Amino acid sequence: MIGYVTLGTNDLQGNAPFYDAIAKEMGVGRMMDFDSFIAWGEPGGAAGVALTKPYDGNTATVGNGTMVAFEAKDKEQVRRLHEIALANGGTDEGAPGPRGDADENGLVFYAAYFRDRDGNKLNAFCMSPADG
Repeated sequence: MIGYVTLGTNDLQGNAPFYDAIAKEMGVGRMMDFDSFIAWGEPGGAAGVALTKPYDGNTATVGNGTMVAFEAKDKEQVRRLHEIALANGGTDEGAPGPRGDADENGLVFYAAYFRDRDGNKLNAFCMSPADG
């Protein structure tokens, strides 16, 4: 199981408010806060996300094909997380909406895609009734 995901940053203090706002909407806050590393989540809770300056001292770069997904409780929260991301310096990578067809249980993957200020690709998603 995943405990947390770490993303590189070149501006920890500048990018932290982006994740503070996302975390607040998700009902969590900072669980670790150091000069070169901040982690959001809840100890003993679901997987968290962390932002760090690269340990090797080199410039942080975006992983091609890498994405972190935040599981939202419903479609409204997916939309709010997308709005929060854009309001906090993020860029749009795909407006909220259904992706693909409903599964055998009548649920559809509902998602929004965005990037943080460093260009890391993120997603907010939920499984939602196809007719709702």
